[in-house]
Amino acid sequence: MKNGDNGLSSAGLRRVRGVLERHVESGKIPGLVALVGHGEHTHIEALGTLHHGGGAPMRPDTIFRMASTSKPVAIAAAMVLVDECRLRLDDPIQSWLPELADRQVLTRVDGPLEDTVPARRPITVRDLLSSTFGLGMDMTSLGTPIMDAIFAQGLTPNLPEPMPAPDEWLRRLGELPLMYQPGERWQYHISHDVLGVLVARVTGQPLETFLHERIFEPLGMVDTAFHVPPGKIDRLPTLYAPDPQTGQMVVWDAPQGGRWSQPPAFPSSGGGLVSTAQDYHAYFQMLLNGGTHRGRRILSRPAVELMTTNQLTAAQQAARHTLAVDNVHLSHGQGQQGGWGFGMAVRTYRGDYAPVGQFGWDGGAGTATYADPVNRLVGILLTQVGASTPDSMRLIQDFWTTLYQAIDD
Repeated sequence: MKNGDNGLSSAGLRRVRGVLERHVESGKIPGLVALVGHGEHTHIEALGTLHHGGGAPMRPDTIFRMASTSKPVAIAAAMVLVDECRLRLDDPIQSWLPELADRQVLTRVDGPLEDTVPARRPITVRDLLSSTFGLGMDMTSLGTPIMDAIFAQGLTPNLPEPMPAPDEWLRRLGELPLMYQPGERWQYHISHDVLGVLVARVTGQPLETFLHERIFEPLGMVDTAFHVPPGKIDRLPTLYAPDPQTGQMVVWDAPQGGRWSQPPAFPSSGGGLVSTAQDYHAYFQMLLNGGTHRGRRILSRPAVELMTTNQLTAAQQAARHTLAVDNVHLSHGQGQQGGWGFGMAVRTYRGDYAPVGQFGWDGGAGTATYADPVNRLVGILLTQVGASTPDSMRLIQDFWTTLYQAIDD
């Protein structure tokens, strides 16, 4: 990249690399791939190794477990169906997902599972898209009967135990009451996996097949899937979850014989994708382009605008903001963007170097993907270190802090 022809200074990009190198040299991050896209220009850094202790180097086409950064991408499958009027935003979902009809709602989120009242209305497509359907992973409610039941039923990704196949997964979900009334409160994660089942039932295709045909193939996302085939497994790093007390690198998932070495029983649109920095850049650049890629329309402009605009009411947003602020010691400063669109965070206030309007999300496996319409900027930072310690999240923050200083237009 040349200084002055792309709005990013060469000196600024060298500083970005220096910050990334510092984290790798600390020994806390074995390796990383960072991509910066600005207009038509891209810059990639691949540092460190695939495995702790040395060995094969990181490459620009290293395949990472995207974890919750799956959400902003997989949500596009549902938006294709909204564009085609095969789904409507305020349609009840029960005609496709009868397991979630006639919901009961807890009278108190920490109360017994039998203490319920009827839901005031059915769950809608909009509730799923905005993560407000009434059930989710609520870190402020750990230890309550409902959260214990969610974990006991295998309804969330919980390595090393895989989630059951979609129909069985939804059957188990349908046995539980909602935590809140539909549309009442933003709650994390589970809505995205419900959306994946919904897409499969509406289309009559497996979720991955539909995503491949309508999103991945048109965008040239050749390495994005729900597992890594044998011919590519050498590009998948070991995933680590460092011990919070000692910092020792503990293997969370190995490439050979690990969770992503074979097709999963449950293709999780909330956290199951594997991908590369280049693939994700193609997707987020498409969003910045209003839904088009190299002259081909993938999503309508209004669909993209809905996805990347805050969808939460004041009450819903207050709950999400409180969750982020009160758990900042656990989230390491992430998740405080203020708003939530469809499948991703949307920045509604300027709390750090990023401007209002930036959208994207982070993943618990040490990944982050954001786009900034104000500066026409895409930033992707991928590691193989989970968020059991603050190290990968602090690296992500330092990446963005330094990257915004490289803008020179």
